[in-house]
Amino acid sequence: MREVKVIKTDDGSSSLFLPELNETYHSFHGALGESQHVFIRMGLDYWLAQNKGAAKLSVLEVGFGAGLNALLALEAAEKGGVHISFTTLEPFPLDKSVTAQLNYGQLVANGNREEEFHALHAAPWEEKQLISPHFSLQKHQSKLEDFETREQFDLIFFDAFAPSKQAELWEKDMLEKVAAHMAPGAVFTTYCAKGQLKRDLKALGLHTETLPGAPGKKEMVRAVKLKEE
Repeated sequence: MREVKVIKTDDGSSSLFLPELNETYHSFHGALGESQHVFIRMGLDYWLAQNKGAAKLSVLEVGFGAGLNALLALEAAEKGGVHISFTTLEPFPLDKSVTAQLNYGQLVANGNREEEFHALHAAPWEEKQLISPHFSLQKHQSKLEDFETREQFDLIFFDAFAPSKQAELWEKDMLEKVAAHMAPGAVFTTYCAKGQLKRDLKALGLHTETLPGAPGKKEMVRAVKLKEE
């Protein structure tokens, strides 16, 4: 079990510090704000805008971590009346004593998602669970390089630790593996905006754009797998 310390970020939301990597799980400028911007507004909301009338979509997340992205996706699904099938990878699950200290359930939807937040962490690994009427979750205790599936996903939340801390996950072969599991029109979104990442995504045939980053960060990246004509 990795040692982690609960910290508070500038927008009042919790995050975690991992001494082993000297890295935080989220931006110091605001965990909640970062996730809302990068993964919900620039990812989920964008996909829904491009697929008006869609009743469902599937998400693959690399890095379940503290469960914040999953909770925000659940909230968006419930508000929008769309069903999200959420698959997430996490080789190092957090202990319940840690997740109990995180305040996301108190901050999202005026505190009305606390029960669901704890349900996300309590859900068994390797089994698909219905967490709310519009949100199903399947957690895999697995590294990306070991993950195998035949499923194609509509949206990728790429939330691994930074390339300086976890370089292997940002290598082109790992990005190629993710791209192979993207359905036509699928969206890849991440907080990172490294030049090499953008070059690799473009080389894999994804339409790649640099967007304004979350508070405290200049840029982020979104990439789309073009539909065949």
